[in-house]
Amino acid sequence: MRWIGAGATMTTTTNAAATAATAASATATAATPHTAPRVGPVPVLWLALMATPLAAGANAPVLILPDMARSLGVSASTATWLVASYAWAMAVGTPLLAGLLRRRGLRAALHLAGALLVGGTLLVAASPWLPLTLAGRATQAAGGAGLAAVAMSLAGSARQMGVISAGFGILGASGPLLGAQLSQAVSWRLSLSVSVIAILAVPMVSRYAAAPAARAATPQDKFDARGAALLTTLATALVLLPHAPAAALGSSALAATLLALHVRRRPDGFVPAALIRRPLFLGSALLALALSGSYFTLLFSVPRLLTERAGWDATTAGTGQLVALLTGSALSWLLAAASARMSRAAVRAVLIGVGALAAAIAVFASWGPLLLVATLGGVFAATGSNAVLSMHAASSAPEPQRPTAIGLFALCYQLGGAFGPAIATALVLTA
Repeated sequence: MRWIGAGATMTTTTNAAATAATAASATATAATPHTAPRVGPVPVLWLALMATPLAAGANAPVLILPDMARSLGVSASTATWLVASYAWAMAVGTPLLAGLLRRRGLRAALHLAGALLVGGTLLVAASPWLPLTLAGRATQAAGGAGLAAVAMSLAGSARQMGVISAGFGILGASGPLLGAQLSQAVSWRLSLSVSVIAILAVPMVSRYAAAPAARAATPQDKFDARGAALLTTLATALVLLPHAPAAALGSSALAATLLALHVRRRPDGFVPAALIRRPLFLGSALLALALSGSYFTLLFSVPRLLTERAGWDATTAGTGQLVALLTGSALSWLLAAASARMSRAAVRAVLIGVGALAAAIAVFASWGPLLLVATLGGVFAATGSNAVLSMHAASSAPEPQRPTAIGLFALCYQLGGAFGPAIATALVLTA
């Protein structure tokens, strides 16, 4: 039942109604008579359409890896890099495209992310070799992550973020079955192309963008290439931690040290020092990472626990977990909708309480339905944190840095998808 776990990468990348749409901060107005933008809140359904296909695209290969391996002439274990490359590019692409949104505005980020998504999809559709297909998958993921970062930045309330985050969970849970059906009906290449649907929302979202207001250049406008490279190296090492622990641990420690030194030298660079020193941002990002890691641990562990403790067969366990994932993802929207009327402390208490209870149930329960409750609680806490805590993180930053805050928050959340399977392997899957 490992396929369920590879599912919800979102992931993967994310309260208060006081957080204004980043587009409004990055873009202010000057429409031409021929292309007058609709300045104002973007309808949430367009934001969801632009963001959530990324989750389905991440999970679509899970059930069809053997077919893909045969077609490409490689082993099934080698073909799993098609999943890993997508996860890596999502983690790396989110802060990079969010940085572009911060510096160049909404339209530049939309156009580049859309071009990457379409270009990567075309490469996947035509490539006869695994290396080229891997490059296509990574390009797809970077483009999709950029669109998701834009959508999350434009979400002006926890309710809107709840819709996006619940959509991530639902499409992530449905992705493996959708991929299998498309592969059986047409081709596995079509299964890997489902995320391109997000491109349909780009023209509509772009209509709400105004031309960037002219302003005097400042020293901070110079692109911090070294900061971006060090953050990319750190994220890469962390994503590879479950696959090559020794090398990744040393690389991540070195990259983190160099990045910290660089941030001290350039506090207004790609990783703003003022942002990562804010307790609200740091607390939100680290809590989201913990809840995401717990969720992905449950996601990989519960199918095995259902088999060993409750005696369920693989089909029953898979169906039950799918229902739990869909239900928990839908319920998380209720928390996001209610969070505007709750204090931050109350919201965090709910998230921590449900997440801790889900983990405790998984440790001690042996009754099948109760183990499914653990899955439901895990996805509820993780998806709810993605919706609500991302707004906390964004509200902690000055307006020009909100895209960066969203990008770094999403990176932390997605790292849970890298750590969770490794924890599950150590605690359950190899037992």
